[in-house]
Amino acid sequence: MKSFIIQKISANDLYELQKISKQTFYETFSQKNSEDNMQKYLDKNFSISKLTDEILGNSKFYFAIINGTIAGYLKINFENSQTELKYKNSVEIERIYVLKKFQKNKIGQSLIDLAIKLGKRENAEFLWLGVWEDNLNAINFYKKNGFAEFDKHIFLLGEEKQTDIMMKLNLKSL
Repeated sequence: MKSFIIQKISANDLYELQKISKQTFYETFSQKNSEDNMQKYLDKNFSISKLTDEILGNSKFYFAIINGTIAGYLKINFENSQTELKYKNSVEIERIYVLKKFQKNKIGQSLIDLAIKLGKRENAEFLWLGVWEDNLNAINFYKKNGFAEFDKHIFLLGEEKQTDIMMKLNLKSL
């Protein structure tokens, strides 16, 4: 296992954020989705203007870095930046992604631990997220970390409607 650091992302890191966002999303989902839908999603959701708005808003991003290489990242949303629930007493994990070649280094676990810490710091009642129903590895990872299913919602990948399982973790019980 390689050692890594977690570093908060600033507006100066936008191009690196865009690169790791596109690369990890593509690695994770391209085998089960059409190239056209993947490209539409990548172009829309990881544009420099959209990422700039998110960094300047109530979303926070963190890189996981191994020997100077960005290996993954976390995006966590507070208050009105949450994609759906937007409760004052909740915090959303919108993205935890790690490049495949670094996935056995406990980076995902460290990023989720950071999200829990940030949620507690905000005095949030719960942490929530949406995860594609076909992403069984991620679902199992979240369950292992105490998240429980509570609903479903539609996630639009390009032109295709997919179902996300919504999961939450009660922070008050930790």
